[in-house]
Amino acid sequence: MASRATIERSVPAVPVQKDPDILAAAARLSGEDMCSIADLSSAEVRAILKLGHDVKSNPREYRHALDAKQMVLMFEKASLRTRLSFETAINTTGGNAIFVDQTGSPLGERESIADVARNVERWVDVIVLRTYAHDTITEMAANARVPVINALSDFEHPCQALADFMALEEHFGTTVGLNFTYVGDGNNVCHSLMLTGAQLGANVTIATPRGYSPDIEIVTIAREIAEKNGCEVRLLQDPHAAAEGADAIYTDVCVSMGMEHESTKREPIFRPFQVNEALMKEAKPNAVFMHCLPARRNAEVTDEVLDGPQSIVFDQAENRLHAEKSLLLLLLGGLANVQSFQ
Repeated sequence: MASRATIERSVPAVPVQKDPDILAAAARLSGEDMCSIADLSSAEVRAILKLGHDVKSNPREYRHALDAKQMVLMFEKASLRTRLSFETAINTTGGNAIFVDQTGSPLGERESIADVARNVERWVDVIVLRTYAHDTITEMAANARVPVINALSDFEHPCQALADFMALEEHFGTTVGLNFTYVGDGNNVCHSLMLTGAQLGANVTIATPRGYSPDIEIVTIAREIAEKNGCEVRLLQDPHAAAEGADAIYTDVCVSMGMEHESTKREPIFRPFQVNEALMKEAKPNAVFMHCLPARRNAEVTDEVLDGPQSIVFDQAENRLHAEKSLLLLLLGGLANVQSFQ
């Protein structure tokens, strides 16, 4: 793993209103989709987080940025953080959220996704999807004339990763050179974390059991991004080796929604990958513990770690709101309505 000097808390060189990354992202992303972290450049990821920090610090500045904007959330999976954070994000910036429960009738079952897109685009300004198949999101994006946001698919969870790295920036000041370790299943959350870490200059180590590695296409993309940003992406099968010298250790459930039938098979395979006090001791003394939640207590993580002083899981959860506000502002051209940006 690449060595990392002591991280110094970063102070923005210029106000966010004049930040070139934010201004360029506002121009490029307006009207665009966000299906994957790979859809974004490194500068655009930095811009989303910079704006997210400002939105969090100065919420009144953005109170009317999305006045009269309509957002529909169409969810095939149950949700707590994703639904409430997105609804709060648009409600507190002047817009309105409409929730459509698709848990009983997946998108594309009652009518084609293309037909759904061509209807919905005439009523709302942005479509937020939480689905099983990633193709559902990309097909909606291909057919809708309004932005489509991936709020989770079986392949990626980009909004979660943005919030997570926002929390790391708050804790360490910067993620450049950060040693970030993910332990567990090479799933959708893992994919987005790899891509986001590489975009932000973090050294990403992934430790999974044999046969549960992340998708090779995502690994290849993440490594290409990392090479450009002077960091690295490593794949291991030893959680203790992965945890050694880490600044952050992250885990997720080993049985994702829709895979409950594999619980009995997976539990013994993932037991050695549990994040407990012994594993945390392999990391740096000031390392943080992270989880996207909900957690299966004393399965992938022990109570002692989840509730302990190194845990920042609720900071991550809080930042879902601010990262998603930032994303909505950029995709919907909301900065044009913020007085400080005019």
